[in-house]
Amino acid sequence: MCTKEQIKRAMDEYGNVVLRLAYTYMRNLHDVEDVFQEVFIKLYEHMDRLQSEEHVKAWLIRVTVNVRKNKLKSFAYRKMDTYEEWSHSSLVDGRDNFDVIEAVTSLPMKYREVIHLFYYEGYQTKEIAHLLKKRESTVRSLLARAREMLKNKLKGEYDFA
Repeated sequence: MCTKEQIKRAMDEYGNVVLRLAYTYMRNLHDVEDVFQEVFIKLYEHMDRLQSEEHVKAWLIRVTVNVRKNKLKSFAYRKMDTYEEWSHSSLVDGRDNFDVIEAVTSLPMKYREVIHLFYYEGYQTKEIAHLLKKRESTVRSLLARAREMLKNKLKGEYDFA
């Protein structure tokens, strides 16, 4: 049986992971909050089936991806000024660079998700492939293309060797 303390601990431990990942998909805080709430309701319903802490994190990432897909299908996705909203968000910490965030959030979805999981969450390509149900070679190709797109978008902002 799941307790309030288990959910609170999971929210404290992995809440930012869910928020940031949801934001890379949804790009506005209202939709992100909806995804966050739905993900943790699902965790409450399924907590007794999860075996370990690492399994909880992977499960939350997978559920966040699925909830995001359902949300995007269920209503007309509104474009927001992502840079402005993100810069005033509680999701931003000292490590974030607004030019880079803006460039990443402007990428198509398939590139945005692999960049986020690889660089921000620290997953390896094999783990990303498992989480997104894609082949590892596909994930590596997506990362390479995304890096090239980011290099072109950020040209002039940073020196690339």
